Amino acid sequence: MSDRPLWVRGRAPTASQAVAIREVREILDRRRVHTVCQSARCPNAAECWGQGTATFMILGEICTRACRFCAVRTGDPGGKVDEGEPMRVAEAVRELGLEYVVLTSVDRDDLDDGGSGLFAETVTRIKRGSPDAVVEVLIPDFCGDPRALHRILSSGADVIGHNLETVESLTRDCRDHRASYGQSLDVLAYLYKNSRDRRRCVKSGIMLGLGERRREVLDTFADLRDVGVEILTIGQYLAPTISSTPVMRFVPPEEFDELAVEARRLGFRAVVAGPLVRSSYHAAEAYARACG
Repeated sequence: MSDRPLWVRGRAPTASQAVAIREVREILDRRRVHTVCQSARCPNAAECWGQGTATFMILGEICTRACRFCAVRTGDPGGKVDEGEPMRVAEAVRELGLEYVVLTSVDRDDLDDGGSGLFAETVTRIKRGSPDAVVEVLIPDFCGDPRALHRILSSGADVIGHNLETVESLTRDCRDHRASYGQSLDVLAYLYKNSRDRRRCVKSGIMLGLGERRREVLDTFADLRDVGVEILTIGQYLAPTISSTPVMRFVPPEEFDELAVEARRLGFRAVVAGPLVRSSYHAAEAYARACG
């Protein structure tokens, strides 16, 4: 399915957004930091960068996993880690004057700690340099390692997210074989049960349009609530390359609205749903509703 309906076509940046985008890109390039806006070809890049915000991607641009829905390059990083990256990200956050920071990473199965140590250090340095900033992290599953998850919990992050991505029946077809529906739920459950700060929120997200059935989507919502997820994002899957998992259906905006209502009935404290919604879209507003 190649022809995209109007509701999933990104808008061209306005003149003011274009200026802001250039300013943000200049800072990111000078600090040598990367954003998921670029690497994952996010459709909201113009809007978010136009507002002077960005989602930082750490631990390199090569992912050790090969999920079929993702555009990030797959390979073996060879255990290489940029020890100076946490400081540069913190400096970029301070220079951009961000009040809400989203931090994510590729999977690093080549590292003993999955990259959790550098992840936690980056959060700590951001908090030290911008003490008033709210920090949201979107983490890999770290193979379910509780030691890695504990490092993230101890980092000071205000929101901890891990995406379930899709319904259980489609997980094996879409995600890397090392990821599983059950493991992701276990990770989310661990984060919720072991968080000592009740003001911290646990977050997850799924994509629609991969061939899931409505009943499966509602069951997935229930599974996420059962493990303590409080913030939910629901977006349209868009195939980033011709070799990616194909789009089976473009879900109309009104269906997203209906599913958001159902999710709120289940008890999610904040739901962000729509065709162009991604994990970090309107993240600050969701945090304010759920945890503020």
